[in-house]
Amino acid sequence: MQLYQTYLQHPIICTDSRVCPSGSLFFALKGDNFDANAFALSALKNGCSYAVVDEAEYAIDERFILVENVLESLQELATYHRRQLGTKVIGITGTNGKTTTKELIAAVLKEKYNILFTQGNLNNHIGVPLTLLQLKPEHEIAVIEMGANHPEEIKALAEIAEPDYGIITNVGMAHLEGFGSFEGVKKTKRELYEYIYKAGKAIFINKNNEHLLKMAVDSGFVVNNENVISYSLDKNSSSRIKAVVTDCSPFLEMKCFIGKNDSFDISTKLIGAYNAENVLAAVTIGEYFGLNKEELTAGLEKYNPQNNRSQLTITENNKLIIDTYNANPTSMKAAILNFAQMNVEGKTLILGDMLELGEQSSAEHQGIIDLLKQNKLADVLLVGNNFRSTNNPYTCFDEVTELINYIKNKPICNKYVLIKGSRGIKLEKVVPLL
Repeated sequence: MQLYQTYLQHPIICTDSRVCPSGSLFFALKGDNFDANAFALSALKNGCSYAVVDEAEYAIDERFILVENVLESLQELATYHRRQLGTKVIGITGTNGKTTTKELIAAVLKEKYNILFTQGNLNNHIGVPLTLLQLKPEHEIAVIEMGANHPEEIKALAEIAEPDYGIITNVGMAHLEGFGSFEGVKKTKRELYEYIYKAGKAIFINKNNEHLLKMAVDSGFVVNNENVISYSLDKNSSSRIKAVVTDCSPFLEMKCFIGKNDSFDISTKLIGAYNAENVLAAVTIGEYFGLNKEELTAGLEKYNPQNNRSQLTITENNKLIIDTYNANPTSMKAAILNFAQMNVEGKTLILGDMLELGEQSSAEHQGIIDLLKQNKLADVLLVGNNFRSTNNPYTCFDEVTELINYIKNKPICNKYVLIKGSRGIKLEKVVPLL
C-alpha cells in the first residue's frame, strides 16, 4: 500500500492544519462544521510533508495523496499497521471506569513491558486509529480504550483495532439518547465480546456482574473455560483473582488473593470503593501477563488519578473529591453512596446534571434526589435544569456561573466536598473558589 510506505517515512500524523510538526502527514478529515480539505495546503506550508485529501480540486501537486475517503483511509492504515507489528492488543470499554481502568492496567503492565495506551479520551472512530498509528516495533502490548454512544460503534472500533483480549468494566445507564435503553447499552458493549469470541481470543470479566456474565454467554463464551479469565470481589468466589476492600478513608486499600494461598495488600491513591473493581481488573490482567506481586503492587501504588476523575485535592479551605469528567446514574449513585459512608465531618455535595439520558432523564434525576434524602445528606448544591425540575429541598442553580456567584458571597470552608456532574455542566470551574 502506497500510503503505508509514505506513513513509514512520515509516521507523525496530524489532523489540525495549525499544528503541523516538520515532516508529518496530514489527514484532511471532515466534521459537521468543517472540511479540512480546504486547509490541506496550509498544513503543508506549516510543516507537513504530505496531505491526504479526498476532493480532487485540492490535490494540486505530488505532495497531495488523493483517496476516496480520508477517514476510512486513516482507519484502514491504522489496522494495516497494527497487523504488520503484531503487538498484543487489549480492548477496553464499559459505561463507567473504563478510562481509570485503562490507566491502571497501563500502570501495572509498564512494570514489565513496553506498552502503548490510549491518551486522554481518544477512544472514538478517530482517536482509536490515531492511537494505533503511534505503535512502534518496541511496543509489546497496547491498551486501547473504546467509547460509544450509538449502536455498532464498538463493533466498528474492534474491527479497526483487532484486539486480542477484551474487557468490559461494567454496563449502566448512560448515553440513553443514543442507545435508546439499558438493553441498547448492553447490546452495544457486547460487541467487544462478540468480536473477541469470533477471533478466538480471551476476555477478562468481573464474575460479580450478572449483566457481563450473560453478555459473555450470549456472545458464545463458556464462563469457566480458559478463554474467560474472571476476577471477583467475593473472597469465596471460584475466580483465581479475588480481593476485598480493607479501607476507604479516603483512599482505597485492598487485600488481593491469587489462587488459594497467595495474598498481598494494595494501597492506592484512588477515592471510592467503587474503584475496587477497576483495580482488581488491572491486577488480573497484570497477573495474566506474568507480573509478580511486587510488580503489581508497585504499578498500582504509583498511579495517581488525574483529569478530575476520583481525584482528592486538598486546598487551604477544603478537601475536595473532584469527579467532574462525566456522570450518569450508575456512577453518580456509586459516588454518593461512597461519600455517605465516609467517616468525615462537614460533608457538602455539589452535583451537576447527568446529560444524554433522553426520556428517562426526569426519573433518573429524581432518583438521585431520593438517594440523597435516604442517606440524610443535607448540605447539597445542585446545578442544571434537570435537577432544578426535581422535587427537592436543596439549593439549585441553572448553570455553574450562578453557583460561582453564590459561593463568592457564601464561601465554603472547612468542608469535605464531593463535586460530580456531566462534563457539559463544567463544574470544574467552581474548584478555584474552594
